[in-house]
Amino acid sequence: MKCVLKIMNRFFCTVFAISLLYMPAVAVLAGGNIIRVIDFTGQADGDAVSWLEKQGFEFELNAKKLNPRFENDALVLSTGDKTAGLFGLRFAQQDFIHGVKRVEIVWGVNKYPEGADWDNGINSVPIAVMLSFGTEKLSSGLPLGIKSAPYFLSPFIGQKEAQDKMYLGKLWREGGRYFCVASGDQSGKTITTDFEVDERFKSAFNHDQTPPITALAFQKNTNNTHGGSEAFIKKITFLSE
Repeated sequence: MKCVLKIMNRFFCTVFAISLLYMPAVAVLAGGNIIRVIDFTGQADGDAVSWLEKQGFEFELNAKKLNPRFENDALVLSTGDKTAGLFGLRFAQQDFIHGVKRVEIVWGVNKYPEGADWDNGINSVPIAVMLSFGTEKLSSGLPLGIKSAPYFLSPFIGQKEAQDKMYLGKLWREGGRYFCVASGDQSGKTITTDFEVDERFKSAFNHDQTPPITALAFQKNTNNTHGGSEAFIKKITFLSE
């Protein structure tokens, strides 16, 4: 759990400026109901570190130990150890993503971490996406404003967890919500998640309006589990309806 806290703290609390001169493969602006696309497909097989760095992703904690690579037309993360890492992208103010109703994620798990069980306090994930909303910092639950962070919603693929169930972490209980969006053993399958964010945000945090999405991240955490894990992500699409 300490590793998870470090990841969240560094991602949400470290102030860093990223110039979002997106390459077409990473952020595609489109008409219709598609606002923006983060696309990891279409890359040649091989190490993905350099490519991710060029797109502005920050590598947090042990992200590089997750062996990020392109394989089978997807970005693959894997480890045989107990570790955790996060790849975070914070948007410049002029690039905040406004008016998002839904986020579609195309991803999957090839191997689940054995022992992950959110219902029993083992908050490990084969893969999760984190969406940060607005710039207001909320208490982490620690004194003196330590590790405060913006509101966030985090869909994740689980195995033992109940699908569509909302979970709270040990910290960031005021501003953070986690959602199991796929459950059971779906090893090797490509899962398309349609994650509604607008009404979900309003309901979860009792707000009348949903702030723009100001950052995103994807992470893997195998701490407190065994057997290693492998997961992949292909595309994240932000939709206006």
